[in-house]
Amino acid sequence: MVSYYIMASSKKPRLRDLALRRLLSVVFVTLCGVVILIFLLGSNSTPNIRSHDLDSVDDDSSSGYHSDLMFTKLQSLPQQTDLSLKLEKLNGMPPRNLDLYPTLAKDAIIVVLYVHNRPQYLKVVVESLSKVVGINETLLIVSHDGYFENMNKIVGGIRFCQVKQIYAPYSPHLFQNSFPGVSVGDCKDKDDAKGKHCEGNPDQYGNHRSPKIVSLKHHWWWMMNMIWDGLRETRVHSGHILFIEEDHFIFPNAYRNLQILTSLKPKKCPDCYAANLAPSDVNSRGEEWESLIAERMGNIGYSFNRTVWRKIHNKAREFCFFDDYNWDITMWATVYPSFGSPVYTLRGSRTSAVHFGKCGLHQGQGENKACIDNGMANIRVEEPDKVANIDSDWDVHVYKNQPGYKAGFKGWGGWGDDRDRHLCLSFANMYLSKGTASSL
Repeated sequence: MVSYYIMASSKKPRLRDLALRRLLSVVFVTLCGVVILIFLLGSNSTPNIRSHDLDSVDDDSSSGYHSDLMFTKLQSLPQQTDLSLKLEKLNGMPPRNLDLYPTLAKDAIIVVLYVHNRPQYLKVVVESLSKVVGINETLLIVSHDGYFENMNKIVGGIRFCQVKQIYAPYSPHLFQNSFPGVSVGDCKDKDDAKGKHCEGNPDQYGNHRSPKIVSLKHHWWWMMNMIWDGLRETRVHSGHILFIEEDHFIFPNAYRNLQILTSLKPKKCPDCYAANLAPSDVNSRGEEWESLIAERMGNIGYSFNRTVWRKIHNKAREFCFFDDYNWDITMWATVYPSFGSPVYTLRGSRTSAVHFGKCGLHQGQGENKACIDNGMANIRVEEPDKVANIDSDWDVHVYKNQPGYKAGFKGWGGWGDDRDRHLCLSFANMYLSKGTASSL
């Protein structure tokens, strides 16, 4: 009896030690789980897409990526490069920062920022957007014309709203040895195609295509078709979408002013096609009158809805066959005039966005060629620019017969190659729309 008591007593410390070890194991496993959960949540807001992220996009994983897209492959599309295919799959990824901003505001105006490779400009734009009142209520889509690490790094640092990156998969910048990039057998400058046995059609001035120039128009047209008809996040969006570029400085009141303009447009200017943040004259800062302004549509901070997009899309052939490499001049000179009536946009009398670029889209891409004074945009933001400054009781002043490109202008050229024209038409057909039309 005594020996049994001694043995039983000696087992109690062992049982306590065993229980303690089990408890510590449970605590350790729990802590590991918490760490893994934190890591996974953090990965939802991945700061940027890097080269090794692209390498992880396997060809056989396309179903997971493309589930977001209404996409139809066409026979006429060029054969894609590996990079083009990988970027196309990334277009189907969900927006980032969903952990911070899980839902959009009911009346959100989606913002699309289209960029090439001017990181010194993009930094300025992103900084200005971060101070825009209401930007956290919406989705920012950044459309890239090519793949550039510095641009990705800047976009990856955005934390002030939902953000989604898309890449033009047929950008000439992704094709090093074939169309729509540079091909070995392509004609150059004013080459005689028959005499040199080279490929290509010259423009109206006898010049053959330049891939870096035609990419301007290709990117804009692909982006429009992608945004309105191809992208899950936007293809059923019935409201306005705002389009800005990498050299547009956006004032803090821009989003709130745009909300006011789009709400007033049906009543104040029912024939207006769009709402603008800035005057069509890029050198103007506005009249500062107590009135709304209706004028020709500008290319700085313009917004429109699906009804207007349908009208534009119906003029795909006019857009794709007009011999000018600029998308905006093409719209002014051939698409808008084909609508049969003046195309007005509604704006305030004080600008909410300004163009600050000092060089063209494909110039000044190095840090030593910033194209901005001292590498900075010296934009003065005054007190009226920080809050909404449009009065719903204002009348509308209409500008008629404004100067600018109109029907009859034959274009600056650069867009004479049949391959570019048919690629452009392919973009108009590659995405299927399930959107519903809305009123102007």
